[in-house]
Amino acid sequence: MTSGKESPDSGQQPEFVFRPIGYVHCSYVDPAKTPIQPVFGQGSQAKVVVLPEYEEGLDDLDGFSHIFILFVFHKAGPAALKVKPYLESVKRGVFAARSPRRPNPIGFSLVRLVKREGNVLFIEDIDILDGSPVVDIKPFISRFDTRSEARSGWQEEIADTDAEEVGSRRRKEPGE
Repeated sequence: MTSGKESPDSGQQPEFVFRPIGYVHCSYVDPAKTPIQPVFGQGSQAKVVVLPEYEEGLDDLDGFSHIFILFVFHKAGPAALKVKPYLESVKRGVFAARSPRRPNPIGFSLVRLVKREGNVLFIEDIDILDGSPVVDIKPFISRFDTRSEARSGWQEEIADTDAEEVGSRRRKEPGE
């Protein structure tokens, strides 16, 4: 949905208004104790309660093992163009990181879909805070979403064991 200011040639940027289609309900209430990525939240459980008016849109989703949840970082601090990602001592451009402190505080997580009951999705392996507004849900499709030639930029310099310990919140970062 746009505000009507749609011409990039006019010098005015278009505005987009999103409304939640549902909310995440889980045990993660403290950002400092929430896994940093879904892969580090293995076994964690949550529900996505989709608003009744969008329930029909969930049809056929239960055939997928994983889904992307797009949500609002509703407890993020102010936006910053340079951020210090976990395990890093230098600031990086926010678009080269997955920091919640973004110009548009939109997050996404690839989670395991356990089951659907009506307008409720039961999910696992999460890194999302309780109460997060959900703005979209998309299926993970391995033939489209996997790239064997993908590069991970500066993240390739991070040891997997360090990422696991800090990402799962079992070890604090230096300086915390």
